[in-house]
Amino acid sequence: MQGKSAFELQLEGYGLTTAHILYRMPDHPGILQTYVWQDYDLAPEFPQMYGFLDFWENNLDGPLHSVRYSHQKLIKPGEFRRVDGEIVLH
Repeated sequence: MQGKSAFELQLEGYGLTTAHILYRMPDHPGILQTYVWQDYDLAPEFPQMYGFLDFWENNLDGPLHSVRYSHQKLIKPGEFRRVDGEIVLH
């Protein structure tokens, strides 16, 4: 994925993935903090997102509470519509 533009990734099937992460504050476990992560990723495996969450669990102190995510392919096949008429100007 490194060195490729966002457009190239989208052409390869990647879509924009957004994860809304709730985690507990290390010093105050009763308080939840929010973090939003966004990157291009492949559904349904989500290797980038799971890699980030693994990094979080292994290297950061705030334990994860929950993760909500959405995924959207930005480049899709176009819709085809049959046109039965024509309007000519001038």
